[in-house]
Amino acid sequence: MTAGNGSGPGRRPRSRPGIRAQVDQRRNELQGQVRAAVEHFEETQERINARTGRNLLFAVGIGLLLGAVLILSLVLVKELFMLLAGTMIAFAVVELAGALRLSGRDVPRVASVLAAAAMLPASYFFPGLGQWVGIIGAVLFVSAWRLVEAVAGRGSRSADDLRRDLGAGAFIQLYVTLLGSYAVVLTAEDGGQWWTLGFIIVVVATDVGAYASGVAFGKHPMAPRISPKKTWEGFAGSVLAALIAGVLVAVLMLDQHWTFGLLFGAVLAVTATAGDLAESMIKRDLEIKDISSWLPGHGGFLDRLDSILPSAAAAYALFLLVG
Repeated sequence: MTAGNGSGPGRRPRSRPGIRAQVDQRRNELQGQVRAAVEHFEETQERINARTGRNLLFAVGIGLLLGAVLILSLVLVKELFMLLAGTMIAFAVVELAGALRLSGRDVPRVASVLAAAAMLPASYFFPGLGQWVGIIGAVLFVSAWRLVEAVAGRGSRSADDLRRDLGAGAFIQLYVTLLGSYAVVLTAEDGGQWWTLGFIIVVVATDVGAYASGVAFGKHPMAPRISPKKTWEGFAGSVLAALIAGVLVAVLMLDQHWTFGLLFGAVLAVTATAGDLAESMIKRDLEIKDISSWLPGHGGFLDRLDSILPSAAAAYALFLLVG
């Protein structure tokens, strides 16, 4: 028996010394590629965040979560949507009341939330009369609360400050609660849940179109004094996305002709953009970036509702037009 190469029984064959070096080299190359990809992704995220002022990942995650809850509430039980809308509007009312306090306006937050909480069920169960009686009652309730506070010695009692406080309280109810109630009134109609879901889809498409087109092509500011990052290129993208979404929603969801879808998309593109600019104007007057920071990547609830609020009223008007 020869013992020349050491490969006899019970002995493992010797590995060539170059195999381990090759494995280590490949592993190092793979790790380097992964690090480079991560660094490239982070750099891209930083550029997008710097241009849009939003954390894209957080924004997408929160948006998907809100969208899932919205769809479930509309498809399963319509009353659940009233609770969802009431919760979001209540948070938006608190946010705006708190922001207005920064400018010296004393708006009673508890009264404002109670007024909104009573207004929405009245709008849902008693459409029309309940909505308008509810909003008048909401404004009077908030105003009376503030007057009682002034008589009790809380806050300023000067006539000028009181007038401004009462105006701010009424503004919150008219801007947030009344406009938001149109989504509730629309949902209460026969088949209205599909109209509500449809107009929100178009509004979301408008926002996405504006975001993508603005990031990719935005050069010419649309309203630099109000919203410096909003561009005409972004607005063009939002209109195109709204028209496409409007036609699809009209034909596939609302059983309407495609020409109505064009009208649906065009109107909502305008109202969504106007709502976004209106909230930007409020924030610019108050010298704040976001109404709040409760929704990571989005700011606050009002930052998510700004496009939806006027669009809800427009969608209800279009529903009545073809209904």
